[in-house]
Amino acid sequence: MLGIIWTLVSFIVAISVLVAFHEFGHFWVARRLGIKVLRFSIGFGKPLWRRRGRDGVEYVIASIPLGGYVKMLDEREGPVAEAELSQAFNRQSVSKRIAVFFAGPAFNFLLAVVFYWALYIAGIPGLKPVIAEPVAGSIAAVAGLHAGDRVSQLGTEPVPTWADLRTGLLEAGLGHAQLAMTVVGRDGASRSLTLDLSNIPPDPEKLFTTLGLQPYVPPIPPVLGTVLPDKAAAQAGFMVGDRILALDGLPMASFQEIQAYVIARPGHVLKAEVQRGEQRIELSAIIGSETQSGLNVGRLGVMPQEIAANDDLWQDLRAEQRLAPWAAVPAALNQTWQISGLTLKLLYHMVRGEVSVKNVSGPIQIAQAAGASASAGLGAFVGFIAVISISIGIFNLLPIPILDGGQILFGLIEAAKGSPLSERFQIAGQQIGLTLLMLLMGLAFYNDIVRQLS
Repeated sequence: MLGIIWTLVSFIVAISVLVAFHEFGHFWVARRLGIKVLRFSIGFGKPLWRRRGRDGVEYVIASIPLGGYVKMLDEREGPVAEAELSQAFNRQSVSKRIAVFFAGPAFNFLLAVVFYWALYIAGIPGLKPVIAEPVAGSIAAVAGLHAGDRVSQLGTEPVPTWADLRTGLLEAGLGHAQLAMTVVGRDGASRSLTLDLSNIPPDPEKLFTTLGLQPYVPPIPPVLGTVLPDKAAAQAGFMVGDRILALDGLPMASFQEIQAYVIARPGHVLKAEVQRGEQRIELSAIIGSETQSGLNVGRLGVMPQEIAANDDLWQDLRAEQRLAPWAAVPAALNQTWQISGLTLKLLYHMVRGEVSVKNVSGPIQIAQAAGASASAGLGAFVGFIAVISISIGIFNLLPIPILDGGQILFGLIEAAKGSPLSERFQIAGQQIGLTLLMLLMGLAFYNDIVRQLS
Protein backbone atom coordinates (compact mmCIF):
# COMPACT_ATOMS: atom_id res chain seq x y z
CA MET A 1 0.00 0.00 0.00
CA LEU A 2 2.83 2.42 0.88
CA GLY A 3 4.41 1.66 -2.50
CA ILE A 4 1.19 2.56 -4.31
CA ILE A 5 0.87 5.81 -2.34
CA TRP A 6 4.53 6.69 -3.08
CA THR A 7 4.00 6.00 -6.79
CA LEU A 8 0.82 8.09 -6.86
CA VAL A 9 2.38 11.04 -5.01
CA SER A 10 5.49 10.94 -7.23
CA PHE A 11 3.29 10.89 -10.33
CA ILE A 12 1.18 13.84 -9.15
CA VAL A 13 4.28 15.87 -8.29
CA ALA A 14 5.92 15.14 -11.65
CA ILE A 15 2.79 15.86 -13.70
CA SER A 16 2.03 19.01 -11.72
CA VAL A 17 5.51 20.40 -12.36
CA LEU A 18 5.32 19.56 -16.07
CA VAL A 19 1.81 20.95 -16.56
CA ALA A 20 2.49 24.08 -14.51
CA PHE A 21 5.60 24.92 -16.53
CA HIS A 22 3.91 24.19 -19.87
CA GLU A 23 0.86 26.31 -19.09
CA PHE A 24 3.01 29.05 -17.57
CA GLY A 25 4.69 29.34 -20.96
CA HIS A 26 1.33 30.10 -22.61
CA PHE A 27 0.39 32.41 -19.71
CA TRP A 28 3.65 34.37 -19.60
CA VAL A 29 3.88 35.01 -23.34
CA ALA A 30 0.17 35.90 -23.62
CA ARG A 31 0.52 38.48 -20.86
CA ARG A 32 3.70 39.90 -22.41
CA LEU A 33 1.86 40.34 -25.73
CA GLY A 34 -1.02 42.24 -24.14
CA ILE A 35 -3.58 39.41 -24.20
CA LYS A 36 -5.95 39.25 -21.24
CA VAL A 37 -5.87 35.96 -19.32
CA LEU A 38 -9.02 34.96 -17.44
CA ARG A 39 -7.97 31.67 -15.82
CA PHE A 40 -4.81 29.67 -15.17
CA SER A 41 -5.71 26.07 -14.23
CA ILE A 42 -3.53 23.15 -13.17
CA GLY A 43 -5.68 20.06 -13.75
CA PHE A 44 -9.19 19.56 -15.10
CA GLY A 45 -12.57 18.99 -13.48
CA LYS A 46 -13.87 20.24 -10.16
CA PRO A 47 -11.69 22.97 -8.59
CA LEU A 48 -10.03 21.94 -5.34
CA TRP A 49 -8.60 25.41 -4.76
CA ARG A 50 -9.11 28.74 -6.47
CA ARG A 51 -8.01 32.32 -5.91
CA ARG A 52 -8.35 35.52 -7.89
CA GLY A 53 -5.11 37.47 -8.04
CA ARG A 54 -4.63 41.22 -8.04
CA ASP A 55 -4.03 40.92 -11.79
CA GLY A 56 -7.63 39.72 -12.23
CA VAL A 57 -6.63 36.18 -13.20
CA GLU A 58 -8.42 33.26 -11.54
CA TYR A 59 -5.84 30.69 -10.41
CA VAL A 60 -7.21 27.14 -10.04
CA ILE A 61 -5.98 23.72 -8.93
CA ALA A 62 -8.46 21.12 -10.17
CA SER A 63 -9.17 17.51 -9.25
CA ILE A 64 -7.84 15.68 -12.33
CA PRO A 65 -4.05 16.24 -12.51
CA LEU A 66 -3.61 15.10 -16.13
CA GLY A 67 -3.26 18.48 -17.79
CA GLY A 68 -4.21 22.10 -17.48
CA TYR A 69 -5.19 25.14 -19.48
CA VAL A 70 -4.94 28.91 -19.79
CA LYS A 71 -8.25 30.59 -20.64
CA MET A 72 -7.85 33.86 -22.51
CA LEU A 73 -10.34 36.56 -23.41
CA ASP A 74 -11.88 35.49 -26.73
CA GLU A 75 -14.97 36.66 -28.66
CA ARG A 76 -15.60 33.10 -29.84
CA GLU A 77 -16.34 32.06 -26.26
CA GLY A 78 -18.54 34.94 -25.18
CA PRO A 79 -19.23 38.66 -25.50
CA VAL A 80 -16.27 40.98 -24.96
CA ALA A 81 -16.56 44.61 -23.84
CA GLU A 82 -15.53 47.08 -26.51
CA ALA A 83 -12.83 48.52 -24.26
CA GLU A 84 -11.19 45.07 -24.03
CA LEU A 85 -11.39 44.05 -27.70
CA SER A 86 -7.71 44.83 -28.24
CA GLN A 87 -6.86 42.30 -25.50
CA ALA A 88 -8.95 39.46 -27.00
CA PHE A 89 -6.96 36.50 -28.28
CA ASN A 90 -8.93 36.22 -31.52
CA ARG A 91 -8.12 39.85 -32.38
CA GLN A 92 -4.35 39.24 -32.26
CA SER A 93 -2.09 38.92 -35.29
CA VAL A 94 -1.17 35.46 -36.57
CA SER A 95 2.41 35.85 -35.31
CA LYS A 96 1.23 36.65 -31.77
CA ARG A 97 -1.18 33.70 -31.69
CA ILE A 98 1.52 31.34 -32.96
CA ALA A 99 3.90 32.69 -30.30
CA VAL A 100 1.38 31.91 -27.56
CA PHE A 101 0.81 28.36 -28.81
CA PHE A 102 4.55 27.72 -29.26
CA ALA A 103 5.39 29.03 -25.78
CA GLY A 104 4.03 25.98 -23.92
CA PRO A 105 6.24 23.38 -25.65
CA ALA A 106 9.17 25.85 -25.60
CA PHE A 107 8.91 26.10 -21.83
CA ASN A 108 8.96 22.29 -21.61
CA PHE A 109 12.30 22.28 -23.43
CA LEU A 110 13.51 25.11 -21.21
CA LEU A 111 12.55 23.12 -18.09
CA ALA A 112 14.59 20.16 -19.37
CA VAL A 113 17.62 22.40 -19.97
CA VAL A 114 17.35 23.91 -16.46
CA PHE A 115 17.01 20.48 -14.83
CA TYR A 116 19.93 19.00 -16.78
CA TRP A 117 22.00 22.06 -15.91
CA ALA A 118 21.28 21.54 -12.21
CA LEU A 119 22.04 17.82 -12.48
CA TYR A 120 25.41 18.43 -14.14
CA ILE A 121 26.36 20.87 -11.38
CA ALA A 122 25.23 18.50 -8.61
CA GLY A 123 26.85 15.52 -10.37
CA ILE A 124 25.09 12.83 -12.38
CA PRO A 125 25.92 9.37 -10.99
CA GLY A 126 26.22 6.45 -13.35
CA LEU A 127 28.13 3.30 -14.23
CA LYS A 128 31.14 3.12 -16.47
CA PRO A 129 30.29 1.49 -19.82
CA VAL A 130 31.93 -1.82 -18.97
CA ILE A 131 30.28 -4.78 -20.68
CA ALA A 132 29.61 -8.35 -19.64
CA GLU A 133 30.62 -11.25 -21.86
CA PRO A 134 28.55 -10.90 -25.05
CA VAL A 135 26.20 -13.70 -26.02
CA ALA A 136 28.02 -16.20 -28.23
CA GLY A 137 27.44 -15.52 -31.93
CA SER A 138 25.89 -12.09 -31.28
CA ILE A 139 26.87 -8.93 -33.15
CA ALA A 140 28.93 -7.76 -30.16
CA ALA A 141 30.77 -11.11 -29.97
CA VAL A 142 31.47 -11.13 -33.71
CA ALA A 143 32.83 -7.57 -33.44
CA GLY A 144 35.39 -8.77 -30.88
CA LEU A 145 34.00 -7.42 -27.62
CA HIS A 146 34.82 -9.33 -24.43
CA ALA A 147 33.82 -9.24 -20.78
CA GLY A 148 35.44 -6.34 -18.96
CA ASP A 149 35.87 -4.17 -22.06
CA ARG A 150 35.08 -0.51 -21.38
CA VAL A 151 33.69 1.47 -24.30
CA SER A 152 35.55 4.79 -24.35
CA GLN A 153 34.30 6.23 -27.66
CA LEU A 154 31.50 5.82 -30.19
CA GLY A 155 32.88 7.32 -33.36
CA THR A 156 34.59 10.45 -32.07
CA GLU A 157 32.23 11.00 -29.13
CA PRO A 158 33.43 10.10 -25.61
CA VAL A 159 31.28 7.66 -23.63
CA PRO A 160 31.56 8.39 -19.88
CA THR A 161 28.63 6.26 -18.68
CA TRP A 162 26.48 3.31 -19.64
CA ALA A 163 23.55 5.71 -20.20
CA ASP A 164 25.62 7.53 -22.85
CA LEU A 165 26.50 4.20 -24.45
CA ARG A 166 22.85 3.20 -24.60
CA THR A 167 21.81 6.52 -26.19
CA GLY A 168 24.64 6.39 -28.73
CA LEU A 169 23.90 2.81 -29.73
CA LEU A 170 20.19 3.53 -30.07
CA GLU A 171 20.88 6.53 -32.33
CA ALA A 172 23.26 4.48 -34.48
CA GLY A 173 20.80 1.59 -34.59
CA LEU A 174 18.03 3.85 -35.86
CA GLY A 175 20.36 4.91 -38.66
CA HIS A 176 21.43 1.34 -39.48
CA ALA A 177 25.04 2.49 -39.29
CA GLN A 178 28.40 0.75 -39.28
CA LEU A 179 29.47 2.06 -35.89
CA ALA A 180 33.16 2.56 -35.13
CA MET A 181 33.99 2.26 -31.44
CA THR A 182 37.04 2.35 -29.22
CA VAL A 183 37.27 0.05 -26.22
CA VAL A 184 39.76 -0.36 -23.40
CA GLY A 185 40.38 -3.96 -22.37
CA ARG A 186 41.15 -5.32 -18.94
CA ASP A 187 44.85 -5.04 -19.77
CA GLY A 188 44.45 -1.27 -20.29
CA ALA A 189 45.13 -1.42 -24.03
CA SER A 190 42.84 0.45 -26.44
CA ARG A 191 41.59 -1.12 -29.63
CA SER A 192 39.19 -0.13 -32.41
CA LEU A 193 36.16 -2.21 -33.38
CA THR A 194 33.17 -1.90 -35.69
CA LEU A 195 29.62 -2.89 -34.80
CA ASP A 196 27.48 -3.85 -37.77
CA LEU A 197 24.09 -2.29 -37.08
CA SER A 198 22.89 -2.37 -40.68
CA ASN A 199 20.33 -5.16 -40.24
CA ILE A 200 19.16 -4.80 -36.66
CA PRO A 201 15.57 -3.80 -35.85
CA PRO A 202 15.44 -0.10 -34.82
CA ASP A 203 13.47 -0.93 -31.70
CA PRO A 204 14.68 -0.02 -28.18
CA GLU A 205 13.10 -3.20 -26.79
CA LYS A 206 15.16 -5.42 -29.11
CA LEU A 207 18.39 -3.46 -29.57
CA PHE A 208 20.54 -4.77 -26.73
CA THR A 209 19.21 -8.31 -26.95
CA THR A 210 20.05 -8.34 -30.66
CA LEU A 211 23.51 -6.90 -30.05
CA GLY A 212 24.18 -9.34 -27.22
CA LEU A 213 25.25 -6.52 -24.88
CA GLN A 214 24.69 -6.29 -21.14
CA PRO A 215 26.32 -4.14 -18.43
CA TYR A 216 29.11 -5.81 -16.51
CA VAL A 217 28.08 -6.83 -13.00
CA PRO A 218 30.60 -7.90 -10.33
CA PRO A 219 30.72 -11.70 -10.08
CA ILE A 220 27.76 -13.29 -8.29
CA PRO A 221 28.48 -16.64 -6.58
CA PRO A 222 27.02 -19.58 -8.61
CA VAL A 223 24.80 -20.65 -5.71
CA LEU A 224 21.07 -21.14 -6.31
CA GLY A 225 18.74 -19.07 -4.16
CA THR A 226 15.53 -19.83 -6.07
CA VAL A 227 14.46 -22.80 -8.20
CA LEU A 228 11.24 -21.93 -10.01
CA PRO A 229 8.63 -24.71 -9.91
CA ASP A 230 7.78 -26.55 -13.14
CA LYS A 231 10.82 -25.10 -14.92
CA ALA A 232 13.75 -27.00 -16.39
CA ALA A 233 15.95 -26.85 -13.27
CA ALA A 234 13.18 -28.04 -10.92
CA GLN A 235 12.29 -30.92 -13.22
CA ALA A 236 15.97 -31.95 -13.33
CA GLY A 237 16.29 -32.01 -9.53
CA PHE A 238 18.20 -28.80 -8.81
CA MET A 239 17.69 -27.49 -5.26
CA VAL A 240 18.09 -24.22 -3.40
CA GLY A 241 21.64 -24.01 -2.03
CA ASP A 242 23.22 -26.00 -4.88
CA ARG A 243 26.54 -24.56 -6.09
CA ILE A 244 26.97 -25.15 -9.81
CA LEU A 245 30.60 -26.07 -10.43
CA ALA A 246 30.53 -26.87 -14.14
CA LEU A 247 28.20 -27.06 -17.15
CA ASP A 248 29.02 -29.59 -19.87
CA GLY A 249 32.47 -29.91 -18.33
CA LEU A 250 33.17 -26.16 -18.40
CA PRO A 251 33.95 -24.61 -14.97
CA MET A 252 31.50 -21.93 -13.84
CA ALA A 253 32.99 -19.25 -11.57
CA SER A 254 29.93 -16.98 -11.36
CA PHE A 255 26.19 -16.93 -11.86
CA GLN A 256 26.68 -14.60 -14.83
CA GLU A 257 28.68 -17.30 -16.64
CA ILE A 258 25.86 -19.77 -16.02
CA GLN A 259 23.30 -17.29 -17.29
CA ALA A 260 25.25 -16.51 -20.49
CA TYR A 261 25.82 -20.22 -21.19
CA VAL A 262 22.13 -21.11 -20.73
CA ILE A 263 20.71 -18.15 -22.67
CA ALA A 264 22.66 -19.14 -25.78
CA ARG A 265 21.44 -22.78 -25.73
CA PRO A 266 17.63 -23.13 -25.74
CA GLY A 267 16.59 -26.79 -26.02
CA HIS A 268 20.10 -28.04 -25.25
CA VAL A 269 20.57 -31.13 -23.04
CA LEU A 270 22.69 -29.77 -20.19
CA LYS A 271 25.07 -31.78 -17.99
CA ALA A 272 25.72 -30.02 -14.69
CA GLU A 273 28.19 -30.78 -11.90
CA VAL A 274 26.74 -29.55 -8.60
CA GLN A 275 28.07 -29.18 -5.04
CA ARG A 276 25.30 -30.07 -2.57
CA GLY A 277 26.53 -29.97 0.99
CA GLU A 278 29.48 -32.37 1.12
CA GLN A 279 28.41 -34.18 -2.03
CA ARG A 280 29.22 -33.67 -5.68
CA ILE A 281 26.43 -34.82 -7.93
CA GLU A 282 25.64 -34.71 -11.63
CA LEU A 283 22.30 -33.53 -12.99
CA SER A 284 20.88 -33.38 -16.50
CA ALA A 285 18.37 -30.81 -17.72
CA ILE A 286 16.79 -29.84 -21.00
CA ILE A 287 17.14 -26.06 -21.18
CA GLY A 288 13.78 -24.40 -21.66
CA SER A 289 13.17 -21.60 -24.11
CA GLU A 290 11.16 -18.41 -24.33
CA THR A 291 10.84 -15.52 -26.73
CA GLN A 292 12.44 -12.31 -25.54
CA SER A 293 12.27 -9.25 -27.79
CA GLY A 294 11.64 -11.51 -30.77
CA LEU A 295 14.57 -13.83 -30.05
CA ASN A 296 14.52 -17.41 -28.76
CA VAL A 297 16.61 -17.60 -25.57
CA GLY A 298 17.39 -20.38 -23.10
CA ARG A 299 15.93 -20.49 -19.60
CA LEU A 300 16.78 -22.83 -16.72
CA GLY A 301 14.45 -21.34 -14.10
CA VAL A 302 16.93 -20.45 -11.36
CA MET A 303 18.02 -17.29 -9.57
CA PRO A 304 21.13 -16.63 -7.46
CA GLN A 305 21.28 -16.80 -3.71
CA GLU A 306 22.79 -13.34 -3.41
CA ILE A 307 23.70 -10.40 -5.55
CA ALA A 308 26.97 -8.53 -5.69
CA ALA A 309 26.00 -5.99 -3.07
CA ASN A 310 29.52 -5.49 -1.69
CA ASP A 311 30.23 -1.78 -2.14
CA ASP A 312 33.91 -2.43 -2.84
CA LEU A 313 33.01 -4.55 -5.87
CA TRP A 314 31.02 -1.69 -7.40
CA GLN A 315 33.44 1.12 -6.53
CA ASP A 316 35.58 0.83 -9.66
CA LEU A 317 32.49 0.78 -11.88
CA ARG A 318 31.03 4.04 -10.61
CA ALA A 319 31.23 7.20 -12.69
CA GLU A 320 30.00 10.73 -12.10
CA GLN A 321 29.57 13.61 -14.51
CA ARG A 322 30.07 16.86 -12.58
CA LEU A 323 30.59 20.21 -14.34
CA ALA A 324 31.15 23.82 -13.36
CA PRO A 325 28.07 26.06 -13.78
CA TRP A 326 29.36 27.68 -16.99
CA ALA A 327 30.36 24.31 -18.50
CA ALA A 328 27.00 22.79 -17.55
CA VAL A 329 25.07 25.17 -19.84
CA PRO A 330 26.24 23.75 -23.20
CA ALA A 331 26.13 20.23 -21.76
CA ALA A 332 22.48 20.70 -20.72
CA LEU A 333 21.59 22.18 -24.10
CA ASN A 334 23.32 19.29 -25.88
CA GLN A 335 21.58 16.69 -23.71
CA THR A 336 18.17 18.25 -24.40
CA TRP A 337 18.93 18.42 -28.12
CA GLN A 338 20.14 14.80 -28.19
CA ILE A 339 17.09 13.43 -26.35
CA SER A 340 14.78 15.52 -28.55
CA GLY A 341 16.40 14.20 -31.72
CA LEU A 342 16.27 10.62 -30.49
CA THR A 343 12.58 10.98 -29.58
CA LEU A 344 11.76 12.33 -33.04
CA LYS A 345 13.69 9.50 -34.72
CA LEU A 346 11.84 6.90 -32.65
CA LEU A 347 8.52 8.54 -33.53
CA TYR A 348 9.43 8.52 -37.23
CA HIS A 349 10.36 4.83 -37.19
CA MET A 350 7.20 4.06 -35.20
CA VAL A 351 5.06 5.70 -37.89
CA ARG A 352 6.88 3.59 -40.46
CA GLY A 353 6.11 0.45 -38.45
CA GLU A 354 9.77 -0.29 -37.67
CA VAL A 355 9.46 0.45 -33.95
CA SER A 356 6.74 -1.29 -31.99
CA VAL A 357 3.80 0.79 -30.76
CA LYS A 358 4.30 -1.10 -27.49
CA ASN A 359 6.80 1.66 -26.68
CA VAL A 360 3.89 4.10 -26.26
CA SER A 361 3.34 4.50 -22.51
CA GLY A 362 0.27 5.73 -20.67
CA PRO A 363 -0.26 7.21 -17.21
CA ILE A 364 0.12 3.87 -15.40
CA GLN A 365 3.57 3.23 -16.84
CA ILE A 366 4.61 6.85 -16.35
CA ALA A 367 3.40 6.74 -12.74
CA GLN A 368 5.42 3.58 -12.06
CA ALA A 369 8.49 5.16 -13.64
CA ALA A 370 7.96 8.29 -11.54
CA GLY A 371 7.74 6.22 -8.36
CA ALA A 372 10.83 4.17 -9.25
CA SER A 373 12.90 7.25 -10.11
CA ALA A 374 11.77 9.04 -6.94
CA SER A 375 12.79 5.99 -4.90
CA ALA A 376 16.23 6.10 -6.55
CA GLY A 377 16.82 9.65 -5.32
CA LEU A 378 16.18 13.28 -6.15
CA GLY A 379 18.66 13.29 -9.05
CA ALA A 380 16.99 10.35 -10.77
CA PHE A 381 13.56 11.92 -10.26
CA VAL A 382 14.68 15.26 -11.72
CA GLY A 383 16.23 13.44 -14.68
CA PHE A 384 12.98 11.55 -15.24
CA ILE A 385 10.98 14.80 -15.25
CA ALA A 386 13.45 16.30 -17.76
CA VAL A 387 12.97 13.41 -20.19
CA ILE A 388 9.17 13.50 -19.87
CA SER A 389 9.20 17.28 -20.31
CA ILE A 390 11.01 16.87 -23.64
CA SER A 391 8.47 14.24 -24.70
CA ILE A 392 5.55 16.54 -23.78
CA GLY A 393 7.15 19.40 -25.71
CA ILE A 394 7.56 17.28 -28.84
CA PHE A 395 4.11 15.70 -28.51
CA ASN A 396 2.41 19.10 -28.25
CA LEU A 397 4.19 20.30 -31.40
CA LEU A 398 2.75 17.48 -33.51
CA PRO A 399 0.48 18.89 -36.26
CA ILE A 400 -2.69 17.52 -34.68
CA PRO A 401 -5.40 20.23 -34.62
CA ILE A 402 -6.34 19.90 -30.95
CA LEU A 403 -2.69 20.29 -29.87
CA ASP A 404 -0.45 23.37 -29.92
CA GLY A 405 1.25 22.12 -33.08
CA GLY A 406 -2.09 21.86 -34.87
CA GLN A 407 -3.01 25.40 -33.88
CA ILE A 408 0.37 26.62 -35.11
CA LEU A 409 -0.31 24.82 -38.41
CA PHE A 410 -3.68 26.56 -38.70
CA GLY A 411 -1.95 29.88 -38.08
CA LEU A 412 0.65 29.23 -40.78
CA ILE A 413 -2.09 28.29 -43.28
CA GLU A 414 -3.97 31.48 -42.40
CA ALA A 415 -0.80 33.53 -42.92
CA ALA A 416 -0.19 31.85 -46.30
CA LYS A 417 -3.72 32.36 -47.63
CA GLY A 418 -4.09 35.85 -46.18
CA SER A 419 -7.41 35.24 -44.43
CA PRO A 420 -8.71 33.25 -41.45
CA LEU A 421 -9.71 29.64 -41.91
CA SER A 422 -13.45 28.98 -42.01
CA GLU A 423 -15.12 28.01 -38.76
CA ARG A 424 -16.35 24.81 -40.42
CA PHE A 425 -12.82 23.83 -41.38
CA GLN A 426 -11.50 24.50 -37.88
CA ILE A 427 -14.31 22.49 -36.24
CA ALA A 428 -13.66 19.55 -38.58
CA GLY A 429 -9.96 19.74 -37.78
CA GLN A 430 -10.67 19.78 -34.05
CA GLN A 431 -12.88 16.70 -34.38
CA ILE A 432 -10.22 14.84 -36.34
CA GLY A 433 -7.58 15.86 -33.83
CA LEU A 434 -9.72 14.77 -30.89
CA THR A 435 -10.33 11.39 -32.54
CA LEU A 436 -6.60 10.86 -33.16
CA LEU A 437 -5.82 11.89 -29.58
CA MET A 438 -8.42 9.48 -28.16
CA LEU A 439 -7.02 6.64 -30.29
CA LEU A 440 -3.52 7.40 -29.04
CA MET A 441 -4.70 7.51 -25.43
CA GLY A 442 -6.52 4.21 -25.93
CA LEU A 443 -3.32 2.64 -27.26
CA ALA A 444 -1.34 3.98 -24.31
CA PHE A 445 -3.85 2.62 -21.77
CA TYR A 446 -3.94 -0.73 -23.61
CA ASN A 447 -0.15 -1.01 -23.45
CA ASP A 448 -0.20 -0.13 -19.75
CA ILE A 449 -2.80 -2.81 -19.00
CA VAL A 450 -0.96 -5.47 -21.03
CA ARG A 451 2.27 -4.66 -19.10
CA GLN A 452 0.44 -5.06 -15.80
CA LEU A 453 -1.03 -8.42 -16.83
CA SER A 454 2.15 -9.83 -18.40
